[in-house]
Amino acid sequence: MARKKVVGNPTPRVEGEYKVSGKAMYAVDVVLPGMLWGKILRSPVPYARIKRIDTSRAQNLPGVRAVVTGEDTTGLRIGRRLYDMPILADGVVRFIGEKVAAVAADTEDIAEEAAGLIDVEYEEMDPVLDPLKAMEPSAPILHPDVQGYKGLPKKLDAPSNDFIYVTWKKGEVEDGFRQADIVVENTFYTNQVHHAYIEPHSCVVSTAADGSAEIWACSKVPYAIREQVANALKLSPEKLVVHPCYIGGDFGGKGDFMDVALVYVMSKKAGRPVKLVMDYDEEFVAGNPRHASVVRVKTGVKKDGKIVAHHMDFVFDSGAYGAFKPNAYLNGPHASAGPYNIPNVFIEEHMVYTNKIPCGHMRAPGDPQGFFANESQMDLVAKKLGMDRIAFRRKNLMHDGDTDPTGEKISYIKTDETLDLALKEAGYNKAKAKNVGRGVALVQWTPNGGSGTVGIKIDQDGVVTISSAMLDQGAGTYTLLCEIVGEELQIPLSQIKTDTLDTKTGKPDTGVGASRATRVYGNAGYQAVMKAADALKQAAASRLGVGADEIILADGAAQAKRGGKRVSYAELAKTNGGAIAVEATYSDTSKIHEASMCAQVAEVEVDPETGQVKLRKFTTAHNTGTVINPLMHQGQIEGAAMMGIGYGLMEHLMISDGKVTTAHFGDYKIPTVKDVPEFKTAIVEKPKGAGPYNSMPIGETSNIPVAAAIANAVEDAIGVRINSLPITAEKILTALRGA
Repeated sequence: MARKKVVGNPTPRVEGEYKVSGKAMYAVDVVLPGMLWGKILRSPVPYARIKRIDTSRAQNLPGVRAVVTGEDTTGLRIGRRLYDMPILADGVVRFIGEKVAAVAADTEDIAEEAAGLIDVEYEEMDPVLDPLKAMEPSAPILHPDVQGYKGLPKKLDAPSNDFIYVTWKKGEVEDGFRQADIVVENTFYTNQVHHAYIEPHSCVVSTAADGSAEIWACSKVPYAIREQVANALKLSPEKLVVHPCYIGGDFGGKGDFMDVALVYVMSKKAGRPVKLVMDYDEEFVAGNPRHASVVRVKTGVKKDGKIVAHHMDFVFDSGAYGAFKPNAYLNGPHASAGPYNIPNVFIEEHMVYTNKIPCGHMRAPGDPQGFFANESQMDLVAKKLGMDRIAFRRKNLMHDGDTDPTGEKISYIKTDETLDLALKEAGYNKAKAKNVGRGVALVQWTPNGGSGTVGIKIDQDGVVTISSAMLDQGAGTYTLLCEIVGEELQIPLSQIKTDTLDTKTGKPDTGVGASRATRVYGNAGYQAVMKAADALKQAAASRLGVGADEIILADGAAQAKRGGKRVSYAELAKTNGGAIAVEATYSDTSKIHEASMCAQVAEVEVDPETGQVKLRKFTTAHNTGTVINPLMHQGQIEGAAMMGIGYGLMEHLMISDGKVTTAHFGDYKIPTVKDVPEFKTAIVEKPKGAGPYNSMPIGETSNIPVAAAIANAVEDAIGVRINSLPITAEKILTALRGA
């Protein structure tokens, strides 16, 4: 590949100035004439029938313009795929924090006061808070009508709290266990954790008399929002226009509808635009956090260490609803058996209703839970065999051309190379002090697909504008598009502008998520800029009287290969009679069988007197494709790894009797700069992958194996295994004392 001038070089974010100067428009910044403020009254109990709602005091408060209850939304449900969540509680509340009523008023303070004046009488019922107990035949059915819910992936024979059951398999797992010399079984537990983005959910909706509406929301999937809200309210999607807004942090949590449909109902009833911004305590009690899980792992091995059978059984606590998941279940478990060549595998996933906060997607949904269990299990199986844990992994690693644990052939994976790099960079085999341990964990990631459209316009001033309905969730995809366009048109980034389109002027797409933005929008942008380059060459050829194949583009102008007059892009646009405009759509949902590989090594020191864990050093090694922007690439690796460190060591959305008790950042701990260990990144970059210039995804891989690497390091340091997250001093001390 010829050396690139723009691609492959660290480039600052094109939207950076807007964000740091305050010019960037977030949903909370939207102000419309006559706009009202909305506030929500939420359930204080986990499970109850609503016997009575008295809104008279709220309605009589000066400044209140509308009060909405479940009577205004009876029978209306919403979801990303599974439509099981009422817009407002429809006769029953199923978790503490569920929306019961809402107020639109002249000011935020009046709305909040009015919400507190609404009187609700509940008939409480015994909540179901344990997903394992919820699966028992004797458990109360939390959704008696579940069989009729729109979007249920598979039909249910009878109402059940275990509302989704999916499996993946390869070979015959029971035959494999019969061949095994040793069988090792363990159970692992993870808790709910919140995304902890800076910006809470917020939206503004302005309805018109004909039922149409304009929407501003902090969501990265505008066309999905349009469809979900339209389906819930029984409207034509074309009646809703979703306007672009900047997003103040996502990590998987801003791909949902949240309060948009409710605010539509409020705006329609009040006859004025309404803004609603969740307080952060509402985010903690009613957001869409990562699922808690119980993962049972059973592994059968031969005495020489070869794995012959592997069974993983996931039970995910969905909370009260499944509405926040785009597939209704989590896809992560299917890959969680890891980059291992195992002939017989069976993976089960149960999605279970409980009377707790509904869960959704968070960075690599389902993978961190699964890989924490699986990579912990790999160490435990090696220990049972009396075998070195690295040698055990090497014995079973996949290689290029092998089939993965669910039967898909992977043409490119580079497991040994990535593991070797991680061990070398971490100094894994160096001597270490007492109570210091090192742990290893691996993950493979194959890219997801989708559809997206990018337009390019070159105007008569020579300015290039990139347009798309894509909403950048914070990863910097518009910067990436600018780099592609700058590279192929040979112009500086200062000559390129971006324009984010609304759902009326843009073209429907699958939106950002699942580490697919570079593949989808990057390829659309590359195809569009090649069209633009061709159009410029054709225009220059006509003007210069040579063939288009004789034209080259350099420094913002076209010229004949053999010298001669240069014609600027501005002049070519003028010759064209107007801007040169092109567009390209990339649409490919096929699975790519080239894996982005990551191996990590955690080094910890554990104080045996207190159980306190200090993460001394963390190494993450990657075998990846062409790196388009090293600055953003490294940012993704470091940010994801720090999220993994938080997941492994401290983050826990604590729930007591159905109530979230960590409802502010004073109690809900996330890593700070003081928690950043010595951090080392090692990257092997190859032109391999489905993205532009043979690039690969990076956004989620370094988040996934972190917790397992830390758990493995803790056992290496002091000899105790912690099988639940987060790994706290209390758990370690309890284990050291033999409990």
